Amino acid sequence: MKNIQQIILFSFLLLLNSCIVQFIPETDEDKELLVVEGLITDQPEAYTVKLSKSLPLGRKNVAKPLKGCIVKISDDMGNTYSLKETVAGTYVTDPAKFQGTIGRWYTLHINTNTSYNNLNYESFPMELKPVPKIDSIYYEKKIIREKDEISQALEGCQVYLNTYDPENNCSFYRWEYSETWEFRLPYDVTNRVCWLSNNSDRINVKNTSVFEEDRINRYPLNFISNTTDRLRVKYSMLVNQYSLNEDEYLYWEKLQNIAEQVGGLYDITPAAIPSNVWCLEDPNEKVLGYFSVSARSSKRIFIKDYFQGIINLYNECISDTIPGGVPIPNLGISVWVIEYINDAMPPSRVVTENRGCADCTVRGTNKEPVFWKEGK
Repeated sequence: MKNIQQIILFSFLLLLNSCIVQFIPETDEDKELLVVEGLITDQPEAYTVKLSKSLPLGRKNVAKPLKGCIVKISDDMGNTYSLKETVAGTYVTDPAKFQGTIGRWYTLHINTNTSYNNLNYESFPMELKPVPKIDSIYYEKKIIREKDEISQALEGCQVYLNTYDPENNCSFYRWEYSETWEFRLPYDVTNRVCWLSNNSDRINVKNTSVFEEDRINRYPLNFISNTTDRLRVKYSMLVNQYSLNEDEYLYWEKLQNIAEQVGGLYDITPAAIPSNVWCLEDPNEKVLGYFSVSARSSKRIFIKDYFQGIINLYNECISDTIPGGVPIPNLGISVWVIEYINDAMPPSRVVTENRGCADCTVRGTNKEPVFWKEGK
C-alpha cells in the first residue's frame, strides 16, 4: 500500500511539472521601445547618453544597443553640442567643449539615422538647478543580534547623510554612491591584499518641498550587514548628491516604488512611467528612461572600525596538507599553495582547490585606490 501511494504521488508531481509553461500576458505595448539613459551635470567631465531598444516581454533581458544615431544637446542660449559614439549605443560629450552650467536649460536631440523608419526624438527642456554641499556623512553601529550563551553578537553599520540648503533652491534630491573596501586573505600569499568596488543599486530620493526649511537630517543612505566582508578591514563610500526638478523626482520615486514592491502581474511597470523624451513624428509612441540634468556635489566617508560577527569568507579554504617533498599534481592550475609549515617534520605545504583563497585578484584588484590613504 505504501509503495502504491508513493507511485501515485510521483505521478502527480510529474503531471504538475509537465503542465508548467511560460505565461506571457498579451499587451498592446510596442514590441520595442526606445530606452534613454542620460545625465549631464555642472562638473567638468564627459557626459554619457546611452540608447537602446527594449526587448518584447518574455525575452531574455539582454541590452540591445541602438547604434549609429546622431545625438546632440542644445541649450537655451542657442548653443549645440554633438556627442560621439564610443561603443555601440553609448554617446559621449567632449569635456573640452561642453560643461553644464547652473541656471541653463538643456534639450536632448536624437536622430535614429536609419534608411528605414528614420525617427527624431527630443527631451523637454530641463533646467540645471543648483544643489547644496553635503553637510556630513556618518555611521552608527546597529545590533543585528545580541550576544547570548550560544552565539556571539552580530553588528551592522547604518550610514546616514545630512544636507541643508539655506537658499531653498533645491527641494528635490537624489543620491547615488560608489563603495570601495579593502579585504585581505588569511594567508601569506603574493596577492594577499586587494580592493573591491561597487556602485549603488538602490534608488535614494527625497522631497523637502513640504518642510519649513530645505534641511535633511539622518537620511538612511545605506545599511551594511554582517554577511559581507566590507567592514572587516577598511571601507569607503563616495556619495554624489544631485538636484532634481519635480518631474524627475516623480520619475525616480515611481521607480523606487517598483524596486521596493514585490513584483506582481498587475504592479506598476516601467513602461507606465512617463519619460521626458518623446518622438516628434509620433508623440503617442512610448519612450523609456530619462534625460537627467542635475548639479552635483560629492563627499567621501571612510569607516575603519571593529564590528562583531562579520562573516569570514575564507573559513573553508584548506583542502589538504602535503609533505614538502611530495609533488603536487596540477599545481597552479587546479591546486594552489596557501601556506608553508617549515617547523613541521617534514616541512609541509597547505593547499587549496579554490584559487580565490590563494590570489585576491580573483575578486578584486591589488592596485591601491589613489584616495585610499586619505582615510588614515
